[in-house]
Amino acid sequence: MTINFTLNEIQHIAKQILATPSLKKVITFHAEMGAGKTTLIKAIVAELGVQSNSSSPTFSLVNEYEAKNGEIIYHFDLYRLNTETEAYDMGIDEYFYSGNWCFIEWPEKTPNLIPIDHATIHIKQNPDNSRTLVLNN
Repeated sequence: MTINFTLNEIQHIAKQILATPSLKKVITFHAEMGAGKTTLIKAIVAELGVQSNSSSPTFSLVNEYEAKNGEIIYHFDLYRLNTETEAYDMGIDEYFYSGNWCFIEWPEKTPNLIPIDHATIHIKQNPDNSRTLVLNN
């Protein structure tokens, strides 16, 4: 699925993503810094029923949210990781294989730890400040 959008449409885009048939619960997000990965994840988390403010887990590596229905959602920002061993030592694989939603920014920091069965979202910022999103499920 390929979608062109502006940040004003982000909540609608989040709904479209979640409406994807058989959407995998582990999703990696690929984009340059500032392209809108965190903004999109915040919109998806809100659509899943999280009422608290979500934010980037830049310094903690992972934020955990609970949706209204009790579902647990994990948001990872792996940008500050130095090695895959660091991620493995924190038990990242247990999160990834928990069966809960896992939204992963900067997954290239842990290429050998990402489950084979995952979805990917690529976001490209266009010259007119719109975005192009490609979802591979």
